[in-house]
Amino acid sequence: MARHFAFLCCAMYLAASSFAQETKPVSDSAAKTVTEDGFIPLFDGKLLANWEGTAYWFRVDERAIVAGRLDEKIPNNFFLSTQREYGDFELRLQVKTVGDGVNAGIQFRTKRIPGSHEVSGYQADVGGVGETSVWGALYDESRRQRMLATPDADLLARIVRPDDWNDYTIRCVGPKIEIFINGEQTVDYTETKPGIDTSGVIAVQIHSGPPSEAWYRNLRIKLL
Repeated sequence: MARHFAFLCCAMYLAASSFAQETKPVSDSAAKTVTEDGFIPLFDGKLLANWEGTAYWFRVDERAIVAGRLDEKIPNNFFLSTQREYGDFELRLQVKTVGDGVNAGIQFRTKRIPGSHEVSGYQADVGGVGETSVWGALYDESRRQRMLATPDADLLARIVRPDDWNDYTIRCVGPKIEIFINGEQTVDYTETKPGIDTSGVIAVQIHSGPPSEAWYRNLRIKLL
């Protein structure tokens, strides 16, 4: 009887140990995706389910979406987009760049262009153009094809963390668009042009150019 009891205790200990391993605590940054009030994850850190794009240029590594490659020049702009469209929302994520000459961005209220690798809509910029930092700027991709709002260079020099993760927030309510990096506002823009889409997909981008990568993680959204 004592031998049977010892065996039962051992089995219960092994089962508990296995469960503990499977439910180990998530990191602080990952926990934000499940504890922030009203926010839901757009990416589970494992699979690109419900996203559309060219698999060769997008992969999952260390619970992040990695856009681009470090061993090959990037011939075109490439976008990985949600299948669902969003209108008024607050989007939060973390972004970092790897390599020289990285240019990338986060698309929102955007439409895919049929038969093309391009999209059309707003882009919150990441990285630089030449020697100029464009982090936190608002660009109109494949539509007006120009910057709509740009932050102060001194502000960017102070708040952007080169080669490290940066907290990025995009908030859209009606015609008003706000962008924040590491808690500092970089754009406060109100759309005045008639006929501009007020909803669309969300996408992450890697821009054509030298071998480089843009990493995106902890993507979560709150509908407003």
